[in-house]
Amino acid sequence: MHLPACPHPAPVLIGFSGGLDSTVLLHLLAQQASLRVHGLRALHVHHGLHPDANHWAAHCEQLCAALRIPFQIIRVTVPANSGLGLEAAAREARHAAFTHALQDGEVLALAHHQDDQAETFLLRALRGAGCDGLAAMRPWRRYAQGWLWRPLLQHPRAALRAYANAHGLPWIEDPSNASSDFDRNFLRNIVLPHFAERWPQATRGLARSATLCAEASDLLLQEDTAALAHVQRAPDALEIAALQPLSPTRRSRVLRAWINALALPPLPQQGVQQIERALLHAEEDAQARFRWQDVCVQRWRGLLYVYRLTPVLPEDWACTWDGAQPLLLPSGTTLSLHGAARFDAALRVHARQGGERILLPKRAHSHSLKHVLQTCAIPPWQRERLPLLSAADGTLLAAGDQILSATLTTWLKNHGAHLSWQSLP
Repeated sequence: MHLPACPHPAPVLIGFSGGLDSTVLLHLLAQQASLRVHGLRALHVHHGLHPDANHWAAHCEQLCAALRIPFQIIRVTVPANSGLGLEAAAREARHAAFTHALQDGEVLALAHHQDDQAETFLLRALRGAGCDGLAAMRPWRRYAQGWLWRPLLQHPRAALRAYANAHGLPWIEDPSNASSDFDRNFLRNIVLPHFAERWPQATRGLARSATLCAEASDLLLQEDTAALAHVQRAPDALEIAALQPLSPTRRSRVLRAWINALALPPLPQQGVQQIERALLHAEEDAQARFRWQDVCVQRWRGLLYVYRLTPVLPEDWACTWDGAQPLLLPSGTTLSLHGAARFDAALRVHARQGGERILLPKRAHSHSLKHVLQTCAIPPWQRERLPLLSAADGTLLAAGDQILSATLTTWLKNHGAHLSWQSLP
């Protein structure tokens, strides 16, 4: 069995369950001296869902030791009442473990094969997916802080079994695979065998369709990216007047591409519909919005903005800060001083109370902070969350990192420093 070369020379982390598929992948990769040069290691995710889970972990450790591959176990807890179902919850926990273990630039190798691709294509078709979803699993893509590689996608399960038998490889048979209670197992154990009786090349054909959908999706994505660049005025803002001439289908794809590029939770279909119906044609002062999970798309001053919903600072919250270390705020954002060791004196960080005034650079008199925020086009959702910085005598020095007083501006300039207020990644 031949594997394609890893598209990117980097250390490889194998997701190793001990089953047939990952055992074959482990053995194949272990034979490649070039991968060992860059670094090759294995990770077993211990779900604890089966009485033999400890035995499976020990089996994986022994096989890795025999092949001289560094081995790691991560134990996870799979919530029984997550609302996702046990199969999906276990997958979420597994990928969280992979994300945690993957190092910068490292490649995660998973053992998905042609039959898995066919099953994924069918499952997504049954859920009404478009060509982006029907593209199913990509052989190579960005993943967490590294890459995800599926080198076995062109090989059917039968070829993997033949390879394992030819090389005398021991593997674990998970009894749950025989149950057809899970959707994927139902396709694998009941539906696809019937397909194969009538159409022997069914699995290959379905996987081929996934590849063709991936090619079409890539072409559409190129056009989406060009259209997005035309309407985007900032990473988090699209111009509504530029969006409106697009066809509804293209506009929907551009909105999804925008959200995806910002690594936010996928925009649901009802979100696209709500944006079309209520946001694109709302009155300028309506501040129409759509929320999902912890994200919000909102119309303001002719633009569509997207932002994460973070808590508002409690009115009675305050603390002192000298700038030596980043300050984590109750809203989940941070204040940081860059370019200087610390302020000359500790400042008071607090929430807005109303009625504050600030003396801006090159101004003879102070101005109402409320008026300054409106004049400087600070969006309403940011105004509600702005941390204020004041001197010991109560003089307002800054609101966030965009509104700076004359005194603080001069101090930062003299010290070659700057202030930043940002959300946690």
